[in-house]
Amino acid sequence: MEFSHIPVLLQPCLDGLNIDPAGIYLDGTAGGAGHSREIAKRLTTGRLISLDQDPDAVAVATERLKGLPAQVVQVNFREAARVLAELGIPAVNGALLDLGVSSHQLDDAARGFSYHADAPLDMRMSQQGPTAADLVNTLDREELTRILRDYGEEPYAWQIAGRIVSVRAEKPITTTMQLAEIVTSAVPPAERRKAKNPARRTFQAIRIAVNSELDALNEGLDAIFDCLAPGGRLCVITFHSLEDRLVKNKFRRWAQRCTCPPEQPVCTCGGVAKAKLITRKPIEADAAELEANRRSRSAKLRVLEKV
Repeated sequence: MEFSHIPVLLQPCLDGLNIDPAGIYLDGTAGGAGHSREIAKRLTTGRLISLDQDPDAVAVATERLKGLPAQVVQVNFREAARVLAELGIPAVNGALLDLGVSSHQLDDAARGFSYHADAPLDMRMSQQGPTAADLVNTLDREELTRILRDYGEEPYAWQIAGRIVSVRAEKPITTTMQLAEIVTSAVPPAERRKAKNPARRTFQAIRIAVNSELDALNEGLDAIFDCLAPGGRLCVITFHSLEDRLVKNKFRRWAQRCTCPPEQPVCTCGGVAKAKLITRKPIEADAAELEANRRSRSAKLRVLEKV
């Protein structure tokens, strides 16, 4: 299987994890095993558990990690705690999440993530459950608008949703190019003339909705943080502002001395921070990486250490 993968911010991730050769590590997003392989190569008596919900990624990662102290499990990282418990692992010394859609998923037109090639409108990372086509052909205008606005930060959400509803009344929306053309026709001419494709925010929003990405991230961060041993590091790479905002707020809250809910009048947590920030500001790709891998341009890495 052709599965191109250039790991983003690789060295900063390895530095951030501060790898102990005897430690146990978790890669919650195996993908093409770029990060996983480099982590596993640095282990001696340690062990790596790599997770991915995409069966294509699991097959490739399993092959690429052969001969290394690593195990690949097909599951969404929101279920990390359950998987680790089933494997008899009480805690890990470090964990990595490389969020968003993978290069393989974008490059394989048949997966339906890209607006650059015509393919069935799918977008399912796990290849199970309702597709993007199911979503755009069944949700009402108000719900489509909410998804485009909340998950894509799309300023023309109402107009695009209206055009989707109008077009599907004549015939179902079943392909990526069909959806991209609908979006283009719904936005003002000035928006169409911009360098960036006008469909990009709509595709992001629908992909996030299809895969429940923000819910998975919210649950997964909590689950993985609970599984970190004291001194364990959590590295998270985000690719858009919604992800980064969620990660930043989680990290900040864990690093505060008081972590009680804001509405609670009296502190009951003991006033001791659960973690410390290793990166006050996110790490971004340097000029050399940007030149070698243009998909690294929007990547941001945040690192936290549990206390």
